[in-house]
Amino acid sequence: MEQDLAVRAPGAQACPECGEALTATDERFVVWCAACDWNVDPGAPDPEPGRLAAARRRLARRHGEQLAAAMTGGDPGRPRRAAPALLALGLALIVHGVTLALVVAGLLLIVLGWETGIQPVEGLVLLVVAVGLRPRLGRLPQDGPVLYRADAPQLFELIDEVAAVTGTAGVHAVVVCGDVNAAVTAYGLRQRRVLILGLGLWEILGPRERVALLGHELGHFANGDTRHGLIISGALRSLALWVNTLAPSPAHTIWDSLFNVVAYLPRCAAYGLLVLLDQLTLRAAQRAEYQADMSAARAGSTEGATDLMDRLLVADSVQAQLRRESVAAQMTGGSAGRAAREAAEQGLWERIAAHAASVPGHEYERLLRVAARRGHSVDDTHPPTHLRRQCLALGEPRPAQVAYDEERAAAVAAELVPARAAVARQLIRDLAG
Repeated sequence: MEQDLAVRAPGAQACPECGEALTATDERFVVWCAACDWNVDPGAPDPEPGRLAAARRRLARRHGEQLAAAMTGGDPGRPRRAAPALLALGLALIVHGVTLALVVAGLLLIVLGWETGIQPVEGLVLLVVAVGLRPRLGRLPQDGPVLYRADAPQLFELIDEVAAVTGTAGVHAVVVCGDVNAAVTAYGLRQRRVLILGLGLWEILGPRERVALLGHELGHFANGDTRHGLIISGALRSLALWVNTLAPSPAHTIWDSLFNVVAYLPRCAAYGLLVLLDQLTLRAAQRAEYQADMSAARAGSTEGATDLMDRLLVADSVQAQLRRESVAAQMTGGSAGRAAREAAEQGLWERIAAHAASVPGHEYERLLRVAARRGHSVDDTHPPTHLRRQCLALGEPRPAQVAYDEERAAAVAAELVPARAAVARQLIRDLAG
């Protein structure tokens, strides 16, 4: 990534702290000092309040640093990694066991207490609660157009090649949406695999970066990301639902007060289990991200994987540009407004790509320093971006193992034309609201 830091031009501003030249002035981006970090993070968010949140931030940062050291210099902690995973699995099974116990108790109350009248009602309530807490098999996401192999054979062939390099299988469907992100998930009883492809990210990437993106996402399947597995994710969801259901309500009546008193201990227990399960799986979640980065480098090259991380740094800027495009198209009413929206839909992705390409190198550098200061980037399950780049940069650079030349890129782009138009239409008409 081009580094154009502190280039002093005639009349350039000097840093009020150290006197060095500030970064080139661009009203779209923060002006800061590369020498002393003055104004490098003017919009730093207030940390989430509370001791538990602070402890989670510290633990996440420590895990990220420890894992980075382990993955770049051997892994002395390998024998101890099984203990948290086994404890997390055991805890998740206990949570699901409670759901199963509710089902059994509900059926017994209905079958054996039929003559009492009240016990079947209690049993029905338990069954309703158990249904709400059951592990979800998931559904096919409906965030945008859904592509199957027959709809985009070249795209699926590319995905299959990347999957083979990362050591896993391809996907059953691709859901195309407007997010500045990408993800993988599974749905249904057969746990069919799905790639969620956000055009807000895909369209700003170069060829190697796109291959690296596919390698990263498919790497989550290859490396066995347990936090996204049916058992662990289902337990986390059930515990979160318990906590929300048992949350104290305003004491308007005596019954509200009674509920708050009765629910206090179960709510504390559910919250404690949720925190414990989250902490037990946090290190594994961060390790999965590091391993997915390695998969990205194998598929799209080390340079492609690091450039992908840099592009992710400007996700907020790209999202803001998408919103500006939508708001501008909504400003005109009537038939002129329809024409403005149609015009905005045409060439939307080309304009978004041009916006991302116009981001100067000093803004990428600033965002990297911000990520290092805050300790993590996307959330606590992702290690700090600067550590992820550091892990990729060490050792011999990896070449791309999946070819993605101009001819292939054009074929994939042609298959995405209908989806690009549909998603652009949705974004222009919906995002402003």
